[in-house]
Amino acid sequence: MSYIQGYDPDTLREIVDPRQCSERLEEIGEQRSLPALLERVWLLKVLGRPEDALSISDQSVRVARMAGTRKDLLRARILHATVLQALRAYAAAEQELTACADEAEGQGWSAIAAFAYQHRGKVHYDEGDYDSARRDFKSALFLRQESGVPDDQLESTLLAIDAADRRRVVGAVAGSVAS
Repeated sequence: MSYIQGYDPDTLREIVDPRQCSERLEEIGEQRSLPALLERVWLLKVLGRPEDALSISDQSVRVARMAGTRKDLLRARILHATVLQALRAYAAAEQELTACADEAEGQGWSAIAAFAYQHRGKVHYDEGDYDSARRDFKSALFLRQESGVPDDQLESTLLAIDAADRRRVVGAVAGSVAS
């Protein structure tokens, strides 16, 4: 079941039903499996509780490192980076996402690399670097098309590209007016 109802066209954040997410968080409880930990991290993040998500995210990375596959570890690290982004630790999030994208591409894991680029683009977007955001979103789009992801993932990437383009145009117009 997808809890994402769409994406805010200005912030690029997931639009979710908070009640539904809170209920799911209660259902999961204190389960310690990697999938449960990752889901708890994501739910806490989208519910606006990144501080709570951070310690569970740290735990999910440790569990993935000890008992998961390399793909599991990359997914946990990418999610951890999104929590850092939510906490406005942009440099740390960008560094982690770059490392994850590089490793995923090196292994030929296009879908995971696309996920990392998409989120690194969101970090750049939050920082106001719309050119870099657009480059990352375009990389994510190319990799997602290559790996045959569902249309909703392509749509979220296209929405992100449009948002970065709009911000770039607004920035260019504001810059020329100020001159």
